[in-house]
Amino acid sequence: MTRQAFLARLREGLRGLPAQTQADIMADYERHFAEGVAAGRSEAEVAEALGDPNRLARELRAEAGVRRWQEERNASSSGAAVFAVLGLGAIDIIFLLPILLGIIGAIIGCAVGAGGLFVGGAVMFATGLSGELPGGVAAGMLGGIGLMAAATALGGLLTLIWIGLVNAIVWYGRLHYRLLKPALEPQAPGEPA
Repeated sequence: MTRQAFLARLREGLRGLPAQTQADIMADYERHFAEGVAAGRSEAEVAEALGDPNRLARELRAEAGVRRWQEERNASSSGAAVFAVLGLGAIDIIFLLPILLGIIGAIIGCAVGAGGLFVGGAVMFATGLSGELPGGVAAGMLGGIGLMAAATALGGLLTLIWIGLVNAIVWYGRLHYRLLKPALEPQAPGEPA
């Protein structure tokens, strides 16, 4: 994505914020592009590093709403902050929750398959001991051990994927908490809100 396309999408997402806030944000992201290009990176690389401009605009709108509420502490700014954060959360629920549920469902399905593969390998191993499988005792035992090893490897891989998914969810939650943290922390007496 080019600088112009990124900034146009960002500007569109910031529509409705005070003009000065929009100008400050746009100047900041113009500076990001200028510094990136000066460092030898392409506009596409800088845009990719900054992330999705629509998502970024929603986060910046929520942050601006929370900041306004901290400064003014009135019903209007409170409502703006709540709706900005809820808007960010609604996008998460509408788009990200179905994807997350699909990934979790696939992991559970693969885990059940790995369990079935392990049980099948154990049955094959036990049946191989009786010598009733083609190839004799050794083929049945080795085939059963192979299936159980494959199931164990799949279980290990699924564990790593699960850990990565949980880490991603924690990172994402911290991102939102970082946004809301200033509004949630109590203010010291005499400290500006």
